[in-house]
Amino acid sequence: MRLKKRWKLVSGRVREDIRAVMQRDPAARSPLEVLLCYPGVHATWLHHAAHWCWRNRQWTTLARVISQFSRFWTGIEIHPGARIGRRLFIDHGMGMVIGETTFIGDDVTLYQGVTLGGTGKEKGKRHPTLGDRVIIGAGAKVLGSNTIGDDSVIGAGSVAFIDVPPRCTVVGIPGRIVTRDGVRVEQAQCDSQAEESLQKTIQTMQSQLDDIRRSLADAEEAPRNGDPWLMATPGEGI
Repeated sequence: MRLKKRWKLVSGRVREDIRAVMQRDPAARSPLEVLLCYPGVHATWLHHAAHWCWRNRQWTTLARVISQFSRFWTGIEIHPGARIGRRLFIDHGMGMVIGETTFIGDDVTLYQGVTLGGTGKEKGKRHPTLGDRVIIGAGAKVLGSNTIGDDSVIGAGSVAFIDVPPRCTVVGIPGRIVTRDGVRVEQAQCDSQAEESLQKTIQTMQSQLDDIRRSLADAEEAPRNGDPWLMATPGEGI
């Protein structure tokens, strides 16, 4: 009885995913075509299996094996730890990367080349959170532990570091909000958002530079502490 209930749930999700593709992709001609020929659907289903291993049974190695097979088969890389909502539509999807702590809501649409990644400096929750019905355009990058609100759109080729309120459109590098609730945002607000994002990037680079300087200073000091020849000043004998 339990197995029958689980099978009913899985088959229902499969039909739901196929129906979502049929509704959102005008190129989809039949459910059979979606089932056999859509890598985004295959990647989503394989991720569900990998995530089940990662979360429920702690079979992390098996989870990574499944995700790597999915990457090889579909060209879409989804970390097993990522949490994906219902009716995700990945259109084409080649070159897509979704990080470990990413959370994706329901009815989200992702196009090819999208990266949901980290900045390299954060720990813990370091990947984006996407609300419901979010659309991420081709080649867009959403980086860091920022939140993209419900019904928002990230334009193709944009790079978003900032939190985005619901029902907004973001374009550009760095990404800036250009419309909110269908109304164009004033240029002064756009410039302020761009300046804030740029300052955040500069602070990150400054922190990395400080780390490099400290590492170089430690590397220069270490030999002097251990080698009497290096400790001597020029012209002195030992």
